[in-house]
Amino acid sequence: MLMGIFFVVCLIVSNILEAKIIQLGPVTATAGMLVFPISYIINDCISEVWGYKKARLVIWSGFAMNFIVVGIAQIAVFLPAAPFWDGGDSFNFVFGMTPRIVFASLCAFLVGSFLNAYVMSKMKIMSKGRNFSLRAIVSTLAGESADSIIFFPIAFGGLIPNEALLIMVGTQALLKSVYEIIVLPVTIRVVKYVKKIDGSDVYDADVSFNPFKIGEL
Repeated sequence: MLMGIFFVVCLIVSNILEAKIIQLGPVTATAGMLVFPISYIINDCISEVWGYKKARLVIWSGFAMNFIVVGIAQIAVFLPAAPFWDGGDSFNFVFGMTPRIVFASLCAFLVGSFLNAYVMSKMKIMSKGRNFSLRAIVSTLAGESADSIIFFPIAFGGLIPNEALLIMVGTQALLKSVYEIIVLPVTIRVVKYVKKIDGSDVYDADVSFNPFKIGEL
């Protein structure tokens, strides 16, 4: 439950932080990159300890909560501001996301998160539970790559040159995967600790990987 809550919070915060573009040396990225990769790390932990069913539940929960936040934010943007309040432009800039970007974000999140959980689960079966580090890196690379490949063309296709778009896709996927590698020692310790206190170590040998089987908990 705690991991599910943390997953949803990271997802929502990352979408809010997407409004700012940061520059770290030669690297330009959205501020959401500071938080979003954590959701994949939590996804890895949930898939590793409790299996694909619980990962599917948490992913759909994150999708639903993010959809609610976006909807309420659009209502807040639409409502008239008080005459004495002068923060309207800044507020609208952060929360007034265009439908195109919202659609791109939600689609990319679903595909990337489910692909991450699927690869993690399948590799665990094939490796008989060994090589967690490799499985975490490969699954994150697959999920983050899919996320970037879907998000940027839908959100910015036709607005920026194709070459720049390809660079953004590659840079974001690479940076997020490097993020995973850097914090991998922490991820390994968390997974071992949770397995120890919870006593769970699920193998998805007979589980349906259909992401739409929401009722199958």
